[in-house]
Amino acid sequence: MHHFPRLLGALLLATALSAEPGAVAHHAAAARPSATVRRWMKGMTLREEVGQLVFVAFPGAAPNVRSREYLRFVRLIRDLRVGGLILTNVANGRTIPHAEPYALAAFLNRVQRIAKVPLLVGADFERGASMRVANTTAFPHAMAFGAAGDPALSRFEGQVTAREARALGVHWVYYPVADVNINPDNPVLNIRSFGEDPHAVAAQVAAFIEGAHSDPRNYVLTTAKHFPGHGDTSVDSHLNLATLGASRERMESVELVPFRAAIAAGTDAVMTAHLAVPALAPADLPATLSPAILTGLLRDELGFKGLVITDALEMGGIAKAFPPGDAAVRAILAGADTLLMPSDPDAAIRAVVAAVEDGRIPRRRIDESVGKILAAKEKVGLDRKRLVDIEGLGDVLNAPEANEKALEVAERAVTLVRNQGDLLPLAAPARACFVVLAESRDSNEGLEFSQEVRARLPHTAPTMLDTSHSRADVDAALARLTSCETFVVAAFASVTAYQGSLSLGGDLPHAMETLLGTSKPVALVALGNPYLLRSFPAVAAYLATFSSVPTSETAAVRALWGEIGIRGHLPVSIPGLAARGDGIELKAAPAGRPVAP
Repeated sequence: MHHFPRLLGALLLATALSAEPGAVAHHAAAARPSATVRRWMKGMTLREEVGQLVFVAFPGAAPNVRSREYLRFVRLIRDLRVGGLILTNVANGRTIPHAEPYALAAFLNRVQRIAKVPLLVGADFERGASMRVANTTAFPHAMAFGAAGDPALSRFEGQVTAREARALGVHWVYYPVADVNINPDNPVLNIRSFGEDPHAVAAQVAAFIEGAHSDPRNYVLTTAKHFPGHGDTSVDSHLNLATLGASRERMESVELVPFRAAIAAGTDAVMTAHLAVPALAPADLPATLSPAILTGLLRDELGFKGLVITDALEMGGIAKAFPPGDAAVRAILAGADTLLMPSDPDAAIRAVVAAVEDGRIPRRRIDESVGKILAAKEKVGLDRKRLVDIEGLGDVLNAPEANEKALEVAERAVTLVRNQGDLLPLAAPARACFVVLAESRDSNEGLEFSQEVRARLPHTAPTMLDTSHSRADVDAALARLTSCETFVVAAFASVTAYQGSLSLGGDLPHAMETLLGTSKPVALVALGNPYLLRSFPAVAAYLATFSSVPTSETAAVRALWGEIGIRGHLPVSIPGLAARGDGIELKAAPAGRPVAP
């Protein structure tokens, strides 16, 4: 039975989300629910309302309409009435290539036509749309923006991300990352964070939100994550429950600073973290399931009135201890509005419905959350237009001026931490040997780096090694490098879910130690994890890009050749080796040979 009159009061506050783009939701005055929200809500059963809280993953392909995969989505949308989708690059438990833009947009148009209420589509566009979608503007990771040190660049990224996302049919961006990465051993944040200084992180977070909200025609919902702060952990919550051991006082001065800035900047949503916070809640209870954290801290103390979305409920930090139905009920009771990627959507919906029917969850909690979600759908214009212009994608995506700016960010981020004997820029590149250490044989890591080197040295082929090479393979490859005066090693160590570590894998550490064992200087270029210097402190030169994307590879080669000035500064400290803010600046000379500034 539908209880519409009771919904009205719960929707008054939720409708603040329908205010003009850029408004701070918790400052907006309560108002009567819009006609659109009332119309969408009017015929819903309790089960359909609960379905609106659930967001399920999809890989961005366009499967055949008779395929099992496509029919599964039809059932989720038409029968379960899920509220939305999240774009991932995982299908059937394995990583797949980035989505092709036209196939993605075509699939979203097709499923939007099926949905009785328009679907809200989200994505982790942490490097802009390029994180999940091919042929889009290739921004580097957040820490590169931190090293560049100019929030205006994050504001620009927000603008471009919003424009490309909306063109593709994505309305909700799960970004910016508001975590302060003060733990060098953090295996899941690292370069996804802007850095270790909470106020610098806060400035970047606010700037991205402002950019993403700057154009009402391309407004996207933004998400500050992962509350109350995942930066001081050493466990990947994709695998197990992490723990934030900070005191409440420390959290006030570190973890919570960027989240307060995000709320002040008008973030539409906050994503929860699957970590225990003993200072605030029981030590075995993830923040995602804690009323003290989601309601007591986030809602009551910080005054956040927008959408609270869980991190993926299929992650080990939740799924290993809580069955899908139990996790869903606990998250709603804690204060979450949306349930992201439950491993069993049917079980999650059944459990929440049962909890409402037996009185464990007040019906007004469901009403309030559904009202917020529907108001968000109206805010991004889904009541007026739910389909995207597929033919027009080429007018929006991968714009030359946006890519030029993305490359500028990568170049401004390049940071020279050590430079013994003025090894860099290379005085004689033709007499150097270049080695690429990639994380996987199947990745494209190092391809751009190698092409850039060969464009300058046509007869030079960098030695490519990855974790699949045995020690014998490594030794044989390095034994052929006999004419080198200098070694330049481009090492990739990027953040990957379910990996649990950011060190070099396989026998790649042996490759580094072999090169360091020679009498020749080694320049290490860290394309990703900036803390890599801790593993190889004997290198003569250390250059960090804070990202593993192709634009960062290009920027690194330009810096090695002295074609660009080097002006980045560490947004994190490297314990025992370098402090936050360190960075040797070099100016690019007209002839391409930098000199000290």
